[in-house]
Amino acid sequence: MKVEYEYSIIRFVPRVEREEFINVGILLYCKRKRYAQIRWAVDDTKCKCICLEADIAHLKAHLTSLQKICAGDRDAGQLAQLEQAERVRWITANRSTWIQCAPVHVGLSSDPAETLQQLFNRLVL
Repeated sequence: MKVEYEYSIIRFVPRVEREEFINVGILLYCKRKRYAQIRWAVDDTKCKCICLEADIAHLKAHLTSLQKICAGDRDAGQLAQLEQAERVRWITANRSTWIQCAPVHVGLSSDPAETLQQLFNRLVL
């Protein structure tokens, strides 16, 4: 049976005023399956192309933190202790910062993990 899911592309936006970005991750949330995960990958070369002074290690550390918060990891602080939907909404909230989420989109899936991988392959890699 297919169920509704939501997803958002996670973007690296080194200079907000230039409106340039690189897709670095996907967040997929499926309420009915109680599934919320982030998959990310940073292409160091692409990031350096739009921002030579980009701190790639810092970017990766922040993405790892978001991934842990999304998953509800006990070691990820107070945000990770929120209810699953609240964690997802916090991560996908509009921000004017160097890591942003694109607008949330919806779809139908029988396997959210497989759908996350497909979206990741198509939109990030």
